[in-house]
Amino acid sequence: MIIPVILSGGSGVRLWPLSRAMYPKQLLSLFSDRTMLQDTAMRLSSLGDVGPLICVCNDEHRFLVAEQLREVGDGEGGSTVVLEPCGRNTAPAAAVAAMLVAGSHPGALMLIMPADHVIADTEAFAGAVARGRESAESGALVTFGIVPNAPETGYGYIRVPEGRGKCDGACPVAGFVEKPVRAKAEEYLSSGDYFWNSGIFLFSPEAYLAELEMTAPAIVEACRDALQKSRRDLDFLRLDPEAFGACPSDSIDYAVMEKTGRAVVVPLDAGWNDVGAWSSLWDVQNRDDEGNVKRGDVLVHGVRNSYLHSTSRLVAAVGVEDHVIVETADAVLVASKDRVQEVKAIVEELKRQERDEPMIHRRVYRPWGSYETIDEGQRFKVKRITVRPGASLSLQMHHHRAEHWIVVTGTALVTVGDRKISLEANQSTYIPVGACHRLENQGDEPLELIEVQSGDYLGEDDIVRLEDVYGRA
Repeated sequence: MIIPVILSGGSGVRLWPLSRAMYPKQLLSLFSDRTMLQDTAMRLSSLGDVGPLICVCNDEHRFLVAEQLREVGDGEGGSTVVLEPCGRNTAPAAAVAAMLVAGSHPGALMLIMPADHVIADTEAFAGAVARGRESAESGALVTFGIVPNAPETGYGYIRVPEGRGKCDGACPVAGFVEKPVRAKAEEYLSSGDYFWNSGIFLFSPEAYLAELEMTAPAIVEACRDALQKSRRDLDFLRLDPEAFGACPSDSIDYAVMEKTGRAVVVPLDAGWNDVGAWSSLWDVQNRDDEGNVKRGDVLVHGVRNSYLHSTSRLVAAVGVEDHVIVETADAVLVASKDRVQEVKAIVEELKRQERDEPMIHRRVYRPWGSYETIDEGQRFKVKRITVRPGASLSLQMHHHRAEHWIVVTGTALVTVGDRKISLEANQSTYIPVGACHRLENQGDEPLELIEVQSGDYLGEDDIVRLEDVYGRA
């Protein structure tokens, strides 16, 4: 049996402004109607004999991850969502998953997959996994090498001793190479001795933990401690913050694969892309006759070989070539396509200025639904709130603000103090400062309302949760 493990802890800063820390690229629909996380989960159906899914994700993303997995049918059947209290890279995440698999499914293999990769040919992917299975069952640590088609400088490389042409099944790894400069990448491509490093792995949990114990014992110790002190929180497994926070941060490649003698590589030619930058999205999507990828409300004239993405308004471009233009409700990115890796510098500067744009979109998702700030000024803020059918906000109060709620669609059940009232479209109510209140949608359609806040402080941290069905009180 293969236990799939999806690693969903990344932030995807190079795809800003669409990808944000609180809503990263793996949770976005960039290629189809499904998100990248959902596409990764759906890919498992091609593998045949797979056990219950394990997904390791950031604590802040837990409700989004759980809801997206539920939508594609992976929220049942023993699946586990493991919450990391802080990011510690892939080696610790895989170690925690390995301990869970070793305890619940001895003898099974683990297939480690990042949540944010594109694989166009799922049958070819399944075939590569099948070819690596015998080696993994024999104790090898299998990685999947992407057959390169360009001198890519954004990927690491894997060298094989006898060249790609003789690597039909699993081949021994001669070495791993960091992201090269252009001239070196061209040399690797022409030599025929290198694959791109996919970051996808297949091995037994026992083999991985044995190697990790030798190369990075502090990781094993910290992960074991964090797992032993973990606790169940609704449908999640929450790792102990102090123990996991003490864990060294390292990748599977650095911690194990570059040091082990058990590493083998299986060729993977399946339309793979790790979507590490906006240029990658241009590479893997259908383009028009002028070489442009257009998403959303986009109008162009004399534009060539560019990526244009609109989310909330018309984007018009004239006479540009080899550019990326991405619009969201609160930010616009314009970049030369060959310099999109430098978007990270913009994100770092925004963080230095302590702005919100690296962290959240104007629309913020919550376990009960979402809210979007549509206007704000001195002593007021206006939000559009959407509550899913059957969902409810926490019972809460505010020290500094009053709220006025106007229902647009649906029916709201509102608690204010010891009073409960039902509101329909065009009806409203007022929540005084300090009043305990709750908003519920007991109907079978989404509830939408406008919230007008007023007061001397309107920050999101002015919320005192008294009761909460999502465990946030």
